[in-house]
Amino acid sequence: MKNVVLSTDRLNLRQMGRDDVPLLQQIFADPVAMKYYPSIKNNQETMEWIEWTLRNYEECGVGLWIVEDRITGEFLGQCGIVPQIVEGAKEMEIGYLFARRVWGNGYATEAATACKHYGLKQMELRKIVSLPDANNKPSARVAERIGMTLEKRIFKWNKEVLVYSVYADTEEVVER
Repeated sequence: MKNVVLSTDRLNLRQMGRDDVPLLQQIFADPVAMKYYPSIKNNQETMEWIEWTLRNYEECGVGLWIVEDRITGEFLGQCGIVPQIVEGAKEMEIGYLFARRVWGNGYATEAATACKHYGLKQMELRKIVSLPDANNKPSARVAERIGMTLEKRIFKWNKEVLVYSVYADTEEVVER
């Protein structure tokens, strides 16, 4: 079993590996799941995504993690904490992307909540953001459900992006 980083009631979030290309292709080859990305990804582009993730593990101690059903081990998606540049400042972002066959089951919210707690408590981050496409309402709802607030709209990745954030010093208030 690969290195499990976080667990929730239903999920394990484990480190991504080079042999995860076929799993990630369940998302990356699906034009509906990839609607808010520039395009679908082939196997080579998926390997480049994995290499980027492995560099994040090395340089930041975090990155995107593979999300699996805690009981069955079934691949569900990916979720984690990644560095992003937002208007010239380095921010840590909670990112999530799940296989379409499991949408609507609350997995993104559950995984993102675990990542938020990990970032604020274990990593002692002062702030965490989420950067959904301005038209990606389901992704924005996940950010809202985990206690993030819409801070602003920016232009990034050649499109309008929402900047949701949560701060460590307001976290206790948010959770009441």
